[in-house]
Amino acid sequence: MKKILIIEDESALQKSLSDVLSQDGYHVNSALDGETGFKLAQSEKPDLVLLDLVLPKLHGLEVLKKIRENIETKKIPVVILTNLESMQDIEKTMELGATNYLIKANYSLKDLLIKIKEILGE
Repeated sequence: MKKILIIEDESALQKSLSDVLSQDGYHVNSALDGETGFKLAQSEKPDLVLLDLVLPKLHGLEVLKKIRENIETKKIPVVILTNLESMQDIEKTMELGATNYLIKANYSLKDLLIKIKEILGE
């Protein structure tokens, strides 16, 4: 069973994502802030991380940077899932090694599930 870590501070969205992924057979962990999310990425070593950028305690860019700098987590695919649409944000996350950048408003949960399956090679 593939493990997915959701680092998202909007609890309603986090629950919706978690429910959809769990129903599709994924083991889901989640964090409401960047600091906890990074700690979970280190301890759980998920197969994929869904990461918001605007987070309490530790900004999503810092979380991504820490994931990429850590030898045990640097190869984990990280999908940015945010409402930030500026080219500067997109370019910065890609420079830091994000696997994909998705704008929340442009993706339904079903679309997101398809994208996750593609990234995980399913």
